[in-house]
Amino acid sequence: MTSLHADEAFLGHFQLNHDPFAPRVPGFKFFPAQRKPVLGQLHHLARYSQLLLVVTGPEGSGKTLLRQALVASTNKQSVQSVVVSARGVGDAAGILHQVAQTLNVARPDVGSILGQVVQLALTGQEVYLLVDDAEQLDESAMEALLALAAGAPEGRPHVFLFGEPSMIAGLEQLSGDEERFHVIELQPYTLDETREYLAQRLEGAGAGIELFSAQQISDIHESSEGWPGTINQVARDAMIEAMIASRSAVKRPSMGFKMPKKHVLAIGAVVVVAVAAAVLIPGRGKAPVAPGAEQTQLGQAAPNGGAQPSVDFAGSSQPMPLPLVGQSQPVMRGPLAEEAGGISEGDDGGVPAVDGGVASPPTVTTTAPPVGVPSGPAPVATPAPTVATAKPAPAPVAKPAPAPAAKPVVKPAEKPVTVAKAAPGGSWYSSQPANNYVVQIVGTSSEASAQNVAKELGGDARYFKKSLNGKPLYVVTYGNFPSHAAATAAIKNLPAKTQAGKPWPRTVASVQKELATAR
Repeated sequence: MTSLHADEAFLGHFQLNHDPFAPRVPGFKFFPAQRKPVLGQLHHLARYSQLLLVVTGPEGSGKTLLRQALVASTNKQSVQSVVVSARGVGDAAGILHQVAQTLNVARPDVGSILGQVVQLALTGQEVYLLVDDAEQLDESAMEALLALAAGAPEGRPHVFLFGEPSMIAGLEQLSGDEERFHVIELQPYTLDETREYLAQRLEGAGAGIELFSAQQISDIHESSEGWPGTINQVARDAMIEAMIASRSAVKRPSMGFKMPKKHVLAIGAVVVVAVAAAVLIPGRGKAPVAPGAEQTQLGQAAPNGGAQPSVDFAGSSQPMPLPLVGQSQPVMRGPLAEEAGGISEGDDGGVPAVDGGVASPPTVTTTAPPVGVPSGPAPVATPAPTVATAKPAPAPVAKPAPAPAAKPVVKPAEKPVTVAKAAPGGSWYSSQPANNYVVQIVGTSSEASAQNVAKELGGDARYFKKSLNGKPLYVVTYGNFPSHAAATAAIKNLPAKTQAGKPWPRTVASVQKELATAR
């Protein structure tokens, strides 16, 4: 699953022109109805309030999208927007350096920046200072931003912080009893907004909402709890799982009416034995043939009843039974006979197999009368010609010797069927407080893959089994945290390879709900 996250294998499968659920999609402008009042409120407060404005929500709640909409909806002629990020540079020096650089201020300090803001105000231009990833601000940076928001009598910048709720505690500590900031909390999408969001994402990539069924959309909304960033992750996982299932179905060989090879060989062997028996058996049931008739049958009758020479058919020149393909006798090997149903010599009263199963034809001997004996009818008591029966001497009749060709067919050892263990951790999730958080690492259709991922992460990782589109899905989670902020902080300490898969915090309650549904 992780490798599928790294490449774009599903683009061709679904005929998409780009990943519809990538974190940053150029030109994507979805903005649900519930966000529009928030955007209007930010513009109103920026104009009439003297407070620092804080927009909070969990990771993937759409804070960056709202910040982009705020910048896009301002009047570029009267507002200069300064966008900075606290990621990796959350101290006062790092933040003020970014602001000073954008505003062309020589000295990156609060006084110099406020001086430039006042100069811009005199020309009728306001400054919007927007800070992304504000939860990474340290105390010095927060204090500097509060000072900028307070401004000077002649002018001040409008400061907006976009971050997770964990930063509010630091602002409260710095503000004390004084009202210095205002918080706006983002709300998750409703089911209808989730459907609309998915539709616009897919349409932008050249597909349609019909890729998801109504039940899948409902499952995506429930699993993501309505947060757009998590919707992206869950929807992409669902598409990848559907692709894997589709490819597995195509690659699986069709059983249809295709008969196993060993059964075909067995049936062929039965047919060969039946044909051989049909050719050989009739010769055994014939009554002794009169001398003249026998000779005529063999094409040796003398004209006018004259004496006939003695003709002995024994050895390689003897007449053969009705030939098969290639004028050769069928050879029934021991293992093949066993596959044909255990057929052995003499089962149907036919000629015993000799020397590996080759049936010996009957030997026919004719004897001419002595010279001088009249050629009239022979005495009844002494018939001259003798027709040998097809039954050879008992001595040569032997069962096939234990030669290598007659060894029983040794079937290849079948691989032992591994009974998959129940996904560990199910009882663990049920015993944890519902309000706690875990970090979802990955979801995969292979339990072995889930076990490997959990093993790599160590003892704090576990996985549970759920059902997605009627197929099992093994979900690996990490840790057990008392709050969303703690879970988010733990993500930053995971290995880089794991972070590349975009892990995300989720409540234990949501896992418990999925486990209950799976039962």
